Amino acid sequence: MGTWNILAISEAGDPGRGMTLFLEVGVGVALCLEAGDTGRAPKLSNMSYWDNPANMAADTLPSTNPFGNYTVVDTVPKEILHMIDPHWYQFPPMNPLWYSLVGFWVVMMGCLSVAGNFVVMWVFMNTKSLRTPANLLVCNLALSDFLMMFTMFPPMVISCYWQTWTLGAFFCEVYAFLGSLFGCVSIWSMLWITLDRYNVIVKGVSAEPLTSKGSMMRILATWAGSLAWCLPPFFGWNRYVPEGNMTACGTDYLSEDAFSHSYLYVYSVFVYFLPLFANIYLYFFIVQAVANHEKQMREQAKKMGVKSLRSEESQKTSAECRLAKVALMTVSLWFMAWTPYLIINFAGMINKASVTPLFSIWGSVFAKANAVYNPIVYAISHPKYRAALEKKLPCLACATDGRDDHSSEVVSTATTNEKSESA
Repeated sequence: MGTWNILAISEAGDPGRGMTLFLEVGVGVALCLEAGDTGRAPKLSNMSYWDNPANMAADTLPSTNPFGNYTVVDTVPKEILHMIDPHWYQFPPMNPLWYSLVGFWVVMMGCLSVAGNFVVMWVFMNTKSLRTPANLLVCNLALSDFLMMFTMFPPMVISCYWQTWTLGAFFCEVYAFLGSLFGCVSIWSMLWITLDRYNVIVKGVSAEPLTSKGSMMRILATWAGSLAWCLPPFFGWNRYVPEGNMTACGTDYLSEDAFSHSYLYVYSVFVYFLPLFANIYLYFFIVQAVANHEKQMREQAKKMGVKSLRSEESQKTSAECRLAKVALMTVSLWFMAWTPYLIINFAGMINKASVTPLFSIWGSVFAKANAVYNPIVYAISHPKYRAALEKKLPCLACATDGRDDHSSEVVSTATTNEKSESA
């Protein structure tokens, strides 16, 4: 069982009462043994948190811990105790301040994400010049972010209020499933957007134009593939369980079963590593093409004895390059948001001792923020979206400048081809 450290020995004032022995059996957990009169066996008192748990538990749910000690699991409802890994029983409750901070953060992120992504979808769908095949991918990204926060931030706020998961075992599984599904849809939508930028900038006129049918097929394939990868935990290949902080649910990365681990390894390849390396590959050639184009433009301007070339072609290329930067920024922020979840899952499988309830909370904190990034990035950097937003919702529009005159010519492959055909 490990080493027990003697914290204190207290002799009772009444000789007949004997003494009390306090033993430290874990981080912040004390075991109390009371020895009474001669011939009486020691009595095991309730295990307690080191910082006067009686005061901390006054406003929380009653303890359901089958082991009788005061841990982060104590107030978990009985109907989901079978989903709790024994690993979490060794940790004392988190400071209530953490629940308040996380709850406040999630409320802010939830409101901003739901409102921001709804505005993005509304503006794109109600502006004729923005209803292009490429922007359907942007709308799909906004839809997945909107649904993620619309379905996930209210349950997490409730859990932060009660400082544990109170919505039952089935909804815990549904919550984790939805988070996994919408996250997967987001990252693959990012990849399709990046691939469209690659076709426009690197391949140029030789690229096959993106059509509405092609865009819809990509969107349907994204949802179907994401659904296929998120359903297996319902059928025994891994499972969805409460996380260590007990305010959210996710995949089971603490199981010792190799079959369960295999799901996380394969899923991480499909959802994280494959899109990551694909984006790195695509952006390498995008940056290379942009650099070569700029070099050619400078050389041509030098030969002509002018500072710069202001042809329509260069204006279009400049717009596409700026939109590529938008996509790069969005993808980078996405990986910054979801990398903590990857680290937590791999740490749980490889080095379980390093995973604590506080450590497990950062995945939710960073992932929820991801759904807010995209509408902000597009509002600031997408020229035609910004112009449409200024027209439809002036109170939310960002200040525009002279750059828009040259950056709003082309926003997608389809737009380029439509203008060529109309000419």
